[in-house]
Amino acid sequence: MVAELNVLSTWIPEQMSPGTLFVLENAGEVGETADPFWAVLACPECGTLGLITRRQIVGLLPVICGSETCSAQFFIREGAVEPRKAS
Repeated sequence: MVAELNVLSTWIPEQMSPGTLFVLENAGEVGETADPFWAVLACPECGTLGLITRRQIVGLLPVICGSETCSAQFFIREGAVEPRKAS
């Protein structure tokens, strides 16, 4: 699993390798009002693209990969990926 996130300033899907983050141009305008979508993240484990919310990007909620073949669960903490500990 990639340990640190790489932030893209321009949306170029071909450059979305594992651990790449792109903040949406309309960040905060789409999704639930209480916790809107904020960015697109390529899973640090497998590279599957997924939307993440404001609470996930600041580390309040875990990110869970949406791939059928990847079970990565992690927190984003100060630009770094911290694997979620089993409970």
